[in-house]
Amino acid sequence: MGETIEPVIWVEKYRPSKLEEVVGQEEVTRRLISYVKSKNIPHLLFAGPPGTGKTASALALTKELFRENWQNNFIELNASDERGIDVVRHKIKDFARTSPLGGTLFKIIFLDEADALTPDAQAALRRTMERYSKTCRFILSCNYLSKIIEPIQSRCAVFKFRPIPVDAMKKRLLEIASKEGLTITEDGLNAIIYISEGDFRKAINALQGASTLTSTINEETVYQITATARPEEIWTLIEKAMKGSFIEARALLDDLLIKYGMAGEDVINQMFRELIKSGLDESVKVRLIDRLGEIDFRLTEGANERIQLESYLAYLSLVGNRLQNNQKI
Repeated sequence: MGETIEPVIWVEKYRPSKLEEVVGQEEVTRRLISYVKSKNIPHLLFAGPPGTGKTASALALTKELFRENWQNNFIELNASDERGIDVVRHKIKDFARTSPLGGTLFKIIFLDEADALTPDAQAALRRTMERYSKTCRFILSCNYLSKIIEPIQSRCAVFKFRPIPVDAMKKRLLEIASKEGLTITEDGLNAIIYISEGDFRKAINALQGASTLTSTINEETVYQITATARPEEIWTLIEKAMKGSFIEARALLDDLLIKYGMAGEDVINQMFRELIKSGLDESVKVRLIDRLGEIDFRLTEGANERIQLESYLAYLSLVGNRLQNNQKI
């Protein structure tokens, strides 16, 4: 590639402009297309993990409905930045009370990350949604549906977005790579899938980051640019600890934290993924994951990550020793 583009710009560059092009959400887009055909929508609530197409769907829906007039009848607010009751009382209400332009029946207010709105702001919003429903429709997006109050949920048609399926993500990544003149090896593609965990925005940013180093993207490049350990390295760490090689396991942990620059939470997350798919006995998995959850909680509460991670390696060594001696754990 010639010039370097900021990751957020690259994501915007490949944001779908039509509902049919939203990746991996066929059931959702099918319902939204029916709204476009009717030229009308109710209030909508999009819920799901990050990077699964919620914002892309909202923009594509608006462009399909309003065509060339979409910018005059659409406003996007990020609720994580503007989350207080004053925003609802003034900025949102001022836009909602004005008439739509270009002969359209209504305008659209898109509240991204609506689960960051304070309870007071959500309470004020539900009344605004009712009062101005003739001239304005709301689209709310959130990661956690449970953080949206029930009165707002009952006023909206709820759409639940799922993590992007592997096949859909691979197909789209190969299309992007082809347009950018990049070559992705099979192991490189699988590495992007692994680190993204169904988050397509993360996948695109990983692809762009790797493209700044080389035009041929392989597994090593992806893990290097994303500061992620290979799954086999994480499993080797667990395996050595369980075989009683605590010092060797500690040295591997040093590599992950220093060489890769990983945070403690990242190591915990990858350990969890490897334990889930391991061939260990189910009762052993339960014990190990239970303790791993405790370590994760301590880290979020501000505990020292080195001490906590090494204490988990010590626990793995104790469990492994008991298993070797046929003792209960």
